[in-house]
Amino acid sequence: DGQALLDLAADRSFVFVSVDNLGKVIHKEDALDLHIKAILDLPFINTELIRSRKFKVAVDCINSTGALALPPLLDALGCSYTLINKEVTGAFAHNPEPVAQNLLQLSAIVKDEKLDLGIAVDPDVDRLVFTCPSGELFGEEYTLVAAADFVLRHKKGATVSNLSSSRALRDVSHAKGVSYHAAAVGEVNVVATMKAVNAVIGGEGNGGVILPDLHYGRDAMVGIALVLNLLAEDDIDLDQLKSKYPQYQIIKSKVKLGHDTDIDAMINKLKKAYINDDFNELDGLKIDFEDGWVHLRKSNTEPIIRIIAESKTKEGAQALIDDIKELLN
Repeated sequence: DGQALLDLAADRSFVFVSVDNLGKVIHKEDALDLHIKAILDLPFINTELIRSRKFKVAVDCINSTGALALPPLLDALGCSYTLINKEVTGAFAHNPEPVAQNLLQLSAIVKDEKLDLGIAVDPDVDRLVFTCPSGELFGEEYTLVAAADFVLRHKKGATVSNLSSSRALRDVSHAKGVSYHAAAVGEVNVVATMKAVNAVIGGEGNGGVILPDLHYGRDAMVGIALVLNLLAEDDIDLDQLKSKYPQYQIIKSKVKLGHDTDIDAMINKLKKAYINDDFNELDGLKIDFEDGWVHLRKSNTEPIIRIIAESKTKEGAQALIDDIKELLN
């Protein structure tokens, strides 16, 4: 998967050629059509069943490539749809992060026009978030949970997400009798773990779905097909689907670091404080509790430690963060 190319670059075992012998770029005008066909040809995707639901959808394309990629997919799935922010200018209509505060327009349209769901993607269409008929967000953490729920009905096998993703995927996986594995943060780490355990699905809690039967990369388009198929199969809507899953709340925070901060000393202090709890040092420090967890990672770009906590309530998640900050101070 590209390793041979990386090895050549690292070894510098290559030669240069004259301009007359350069390679060429091949333009595939039907690349999008081929990708959609590959999605519809997946053995567990029932296109006719999805089409029979006649989903009414609003899509926030954020003035980027979603406006090109999603309409032909939705057409193939028999959806009627309204596109917003559909000019492919690259001048994003709002902050491109697909989180609640950036999707107020989409949520309002879905609720006011009594649509079945809303779809939001990021600029390169590899992250996916849904809006429920109520106007509430389905939750970026639950995109992967729902996709995995559907895939595991039709193909048993391990699941993978990163250490900062919701425990809900682990819960759903175990309920279906399959193993769950946590990877270090980063798509490349998730994919490596998926390959190592032969996972049937994986991804990240930011709305990234990775389906090896299609390819080893995050793909919002296949995520849409999987979740619509799940809704059609169960004849329910997204509000009803969300209520079926374990409910967790995630809160994110950070602590600024001084120039002379001893990170190892901070981590050791936390390990001693939580010596009776389970912890994982694969990527920073993650401490697991009965009803939640907290994950600390040093930023690669800023002098901070990121703290992510999950619990069954926002108050519980905030309490975990407050406890960690108190210990660090």
